[in-house]
Amino acid sequence: MSFENGYELGWDSEITDEGKDFVIAEPGDYEFTVTGLERGRHNGSAKMPTCNFAELSIKLHIPDGECIVKDKLFMHSKMKWKLSEFFLCIGQMKKGESIRPNWNAIMGSTGRCKVSKRSYDKEGRTYWTNDIAKYYPNEDGTSGTLPQQPQYQQPTQYQQTQFAQPPQQQGGYVAGKF
Repeated sequence: MSFENGYELGWDSEITDEGKDFVIAEPGDYEFTVTGLERGRHNGSAKMPTCNFAELSIKLHIPDGECIVKDKLFMHSKMKWKLSEFFLCIGQMKKGESIRPNWNAIMGSTGRCKVSKRSYDKEGRTYWTNDIAKYYPNEDGTSGTLPQQPQYQQPTQYQQTQFAQPPQQQGGYVAGKF
């Protein structure tokens, strides 16, 4: 059984985890890795018509630890500029070219982005969150993924093992151990 996605608690389960502190990055430029992708449907609003969206989990590489920022990429013609910006950043797209995004290949992709910080009010309290303000284009034209560590494989060596053959008996039943 794998517990990486969590597990169900019973009504009488003991709870000891106090949670993690939510880390907010200071505004600035950061390296990032795409750690999650969820597809969804936007129901429409005053600013954006009904359309599909991809919600990315972006892990920022910050000096103070780990910071996850959620960013929605809306699948609408009004947002082609942001889609292009993201795919140029992770190296799936080159300037001046069109692509059909390979959504299955973005996990683990890396890039560089500008992060902003904004406040919002909820239930009478002020909270802070990070937003991706800009994805920077990938300058060297590489794939934008972290290099894979070479996997060492022990060379397969086949040795011929010699087994002693039991003496052959002529006729009759020979009892053996099971």
